[in-house]
Amino acid sequence: MIATVLLSIGIVFLAELGDKSQLMALTFALRYRWWVVLGGIATASAAVHLISVGVGYFLGSALPTTAIALVAALTFLAVGLWTLREHFGADEENPTPKSLRASAAPFFVVLSAFLLAELGDRTMFATAALATDYDWVGVWVGSTVGMVAADALAIGIGILVGKHLPERAIGIGSGLLFLYFGTVTLLSTVAPALSGAAVATLAALVPALAGGVLLIAARKRARRQSPIEATLPQPAPEAPR
Repeated sequence: MIATVLLSIGIVFLAELGDKSQLMALTFALRYRWWVVLGGIATASAAVHLISVGVGYFLGSALPTTAIALVAALTFLAVGLWTLREHFGADEENPTPKSLRASAAPFFVVLSAFLLAELGDRTMFATAALATDYDWVGVWVGSTVGMVAADALAIGIGILVGKHLPERAIGIGSGLLFLYFGTVTLLSTVAPALSGAAVATLAALVPALAGGVLLIAARKRARRQSPIEATLPQPAPEAPR
């Protein structure tokens, strides 16, 4: 049992290093509190790996992986657009209220995003294969711990980075990253013949275009505010003593 748990931890931990789930964890950590992100990831990982060790091996070929990937892509794109809309027009003097962030139910956002991202992922099928030769409980526990440990590293990086960035920059950066994840997932699903480099290049154009639009809009907004500020009465200079 212990050997199975350790084996599963090692395999899943190594498989998750550099995977999209780590990038997602880092992005969520920039936006939400770390324990909320970790809790959502742990819950989603436990659910996905329970499916994989229980029935994933037998139904793996029958899972609607294309439909799941499309829903995941749309979810990432929606989260990205929602995040950019939330921070669009914000400034450093008037940042986004924390109450608005809390009302968005971040735990369920993280949970649903990781569930969709990991269903049909290679890690799911790897744990299903392990469960055919080893105790399924040990595989389930080990694979869940391995994924949570790998994503915890990314969360730690997100915490360190977030301490040195303003909230507006974090929000906009998170939105652009989710646009990238969504586009990568969408392209990989609808055009599987594309190479990884081509998918990454084409996907990078979407957040780049969105960032350019935001920059242009921000400059136009600044120009509209400048004439108004110029007409405001200026404080009288202090009389010399």
